[in-house]
Amino acid sequence: MTDPHVTAPDTPSWPYLPDAERGALRELLIHGPLPRAEIARRLGVSRASLTRATRVLMEHSMISEGEVALRGAMGRPSELLVVRHDAHHFLGIKLTGDAVFAVVTDLGAQIVASVEEPLISTSVEDTIDQLVAIHARFAEEFDDIHAAGVCLAGDFARVDGRQIVVVSFFLQWQDVALAELLSARLGIPVTADNDVRALTAAEHWFGAGAGCDSLAVVTVGAGIGSGLVVDGVVVTGHHGRAGRLDHLIVDSTGPSCGQGHRGCASAYLPSEAIVEAVGVDGLDYAGAVELARGGDPAAQRAFDDAGRALGVLIGTILNGLDPEKIVLTGEGLAVVELAGASIDRSIEDVRLPSEHPVPLDIQPFEFTEWARAGAVLAIRSVLHF
Repeated sequence: MTDPHVTAPDTPSWPYLPDAERGALRELLIHGPLPRAEIARRLGVSRASLTRATRVLMEHSMISEGEVALRGAMGRPSELLVVRHDAHHFLGIKLTGDAVFAVVTDLGAQIVASVEEPLISTSVEDTIDQLVAIHARFAEEFDDIHAAGVCLAGDFARVDGRQIVVVSFFLQWQDVALAELLSARLGIPVTADNDVRALTAAEHWFGAGAGCDSLAVVTVGAGIGSGLVVDGVVVTGHHGRAGRLDHLIVDSTGPSCGQGHRGCASAYLPSEAIVEAVGVDGLDYAGAVELARGGDPAAQRAFDDAGRALGVLIGTILNGLDPEKIVLTGEGLAVVELAGASIDRSIEDVRLPSEHPVPLDIQPFEFTEWARAGAVLAIRSVLHF
């Protein structure tokens, strides 16, 4: 490992923003261009206070005046305020058990550069070295990277003000102060969090759930993830595990999940569980998908069971949260194609009778979206949200 006292080149510091400035910027980030009067109304502040706040944001090159739009029946012109997407950048990182996905985004979380590479190793020292090297390459083009965010599958906790990776199964980490260690090397603020919670924050501000006061995000793939937004706030939970529905019981007489439960969602829905249920030696998930598409009975049954588990999970969220929207994504979305009918039946079997359609929004999946979610962590962190 290189000298831990060496940091990345200095970057412009992110200014402290009072509540009105932060609120105005947040409204523009989430909802897009807005007139001053509308922002003032949403924040419950006077026009004079809003004018002062937007002046500060303009001075720091965070927003600018955009096009003129007509307001109201009288057609009065109103200048729209817009976020500047060219002046500030953030680093986002997603770690898996064997790879790192990294992006640079602008202030609006739009990706402007990306890289994917295998992890040198899963040791903490090697991983931090690798992330420092990635940042250095990005910094050659973007010298205004204000902060970084890292997300990974695992449990997190805040201990004495420090963000700690309590445990990460895929990386085999335990009690790692990742954000603190990386910040010391990069010389910029770093925040770290569970990947599904980070993705939930990204969807809430910049994705399919933008502006929703209540939202659920469900991911399917190597594992099952779920994140919740209640009253406009991403829920963390007392132990940092809010939204853990992967061991929800689907059939108490079903197979074991390996964690002492019988017939829970984790025994049916993850990619590995589907492959095991097909029962073909040497098969991978892509092969199981192709078998099911070709009409193989065992593969079709495995995906039907997975669809039933997903339906129970979604139905439970509908009953427990009554969200405006559920966003479904992940590398295991083939279950929707292959077991859509099973999902629908299971949802209706579980959820309370309702005339309202299921508010399900299925989003295509790319690993760079996880890295983008890391950048959103950084953006929300410097804005103190």
